[in-house]
Amino acid sequence: MLVKIRTIYTLDDYLLITIFDNNKIVEYDMKEDIQTLPNYSDLKSINGLWQQAQIDKSRTCVFWNDYIDLPCDTIYEYGKEIKI
Repeated sequence: MLVKIRTIYTLDDYLLITIFDNNKIVEYDMKEDIQTLPNYSDLKSINGLWQQAQIDKSRTCVFWNDYIDLPCDTIYEYGKEIKI
């Protein structure tokens, strides 16, 4: 079952904190994606774009523009869980 995103926070150094509906909190490091994936370098090169992260209406994807998005299952599976 796909767990939907409740909230996101963009931190310095391209870390994305995601809180899911099941209360799991995940830190996803975007630095490797920025270096290797097409268009993702814009997150670093376009001033202020990184901070403009949004959750799509279905709450299954984080996106920045029409070319850069990150599915929730990728964040959930490959991010590092944070215990509070």
